[in-house]
Amino acid sequence: MLLSPSLLSADLGRLAEELQALEQAGLSWAHWDVMDGLFVPNLTFGAPVIKKLRPVCKLFFDVHLMIEHPERYLQDFAEAGADLLVVHAEAATHLPRTLEEIKRLGMRCGVALNPATPLCCLEHILPELDLVLIMSVNPGFSGQRFMPGAYAKIGGLRQRIDNSPAAGSEVLIQVDGGVDPQNAPLLVAAGADVLVSGSAFFGFPPYAQRVKIFQDAVAQKC
Repeated sequence: MLLSPSLLSADLGRLAEELQALEQAGLSWAHWDVMDGLFVPNLTFGAPVIKKLRPVCKLFFDVHLMIEHPERYLQDFAEAGADLLVVHAEAATHLPRTLEEIKRLGMRCGVALNPATPLCCLEHILPELDLVLIMSVNPGFSGQRFMPGAYAKIGGLRQRIDNSPAAGSEVLIQVDGGVDPQNAPLLVAAGADVLVSGSAFFGFPPYAQRVKIFQDAVAQKC
């Protein structure tokens, strides 16, 4: 299990210190929720903020674009230092072309699916992906309640990946929305590889202890 804390729930006035604290807690990923106020009803940080903070840590920057027409900003996020760029299937007009450009720019590529979006939309692109993000809330705000329908969706995606010779086992499954130590074991058992946790992580310092609580919960149940 990889834990990728969502910086949307961090202390936004101390992001540099928060990133360094995540690194000191033994984490390797950090999740950036980029929102434009159009695709989702909220505004957050963009490429300039990520670029400014890229030098303060060595964390893997997992950047989730909740924006309309993400193809307009791929170069900006590549230059900002994103390691993984995830776009929404519902937002990209020409999804295969967008994924190809993300990889050309030297980043790993992923696709996010809203709760109502079926897995069949991945049919022709799964072999091209490094990660699929299953949203377990409707995107836009942190602190929402987890939607249990995500379990079956994660399980179905795991079967598709395992049964796809072209995709192999390299495609990671990420889940975001209402993730906490109580449902983390069930998510991993369903097939999730990367857990994004916001308020259920940052609201419970110290971070090293919180990481251990997540890890112990998964280890005891799986």
